[in-house]
Amino acid sequence: MTPIALLALAAGLSVDAFAAATAKGARLRRITLTSAIGIGLMFGAMEALTPVIGWALGRVLQGLVVEVDHWIAFALLVAVGGHMAIRAIRELRAPPAPEADTAEPVVRRGWGGMALTALATSIDAAAVGVSLAFVDVNIVLAAVMIGLVTAIMATLGVLIGKTAGERLGSRAELAGGLVLIAIGAIILHSHLTAGPPLL
Repeated sequence: MTPIALLALAAGLSVDAFAAATAKGARLRRITLTSAIGIGLMFGAMEALTPVIGWALGRVLQGLVVEVDHWIAFALLVAVGGHMAIRAIRELRAPPAPEADTAEPVVRRGWGGMALTALATSIDAAAVGVSLAFVDVNIVLAAVMIGLVTAIMATLGVLIGKTAGERLGSRAELAGGLVLIAIGAIILHSHLTAGPPLL
């Protein structure tokens, strides 16, 4: 995969964390740059770790599924991207939630609760990591790029959540899901046509 393709993949995966961070930022009473960066780094670390775990699992299975590996990569990316897009569409169609009387303090449930949220948003990245085992990619570079982009996006999500509201996160998640589907389609096309890789 080219650096541009890796960047697109990282952006696609990061919007899940961006959406969650935007929602969190919309509910926080006080937002400081330090707390936003801390939340962003937590999301980034989780998002960088889970693709490596998925990639390791995919490498174990690679010898068993070598004939259909491109189909597996395509199916996983479409499944993850489709799930993200459908969830975003449902959230955008839902009526806006009523304004709460009181906003949450910055870390009401502590960093443990925030870590669980970060882990939940990174599960999709594990499935994408499995698909990366079937393409030519430097997993260390991919993990670093995914983690870095996610940390930046989550930090921005927290900071702008107060003004932008939660629906911006849903729109970004829809775009990210479509990006992952497109990457899966390009991988499949490259294998089926036996041409030079497009990614």
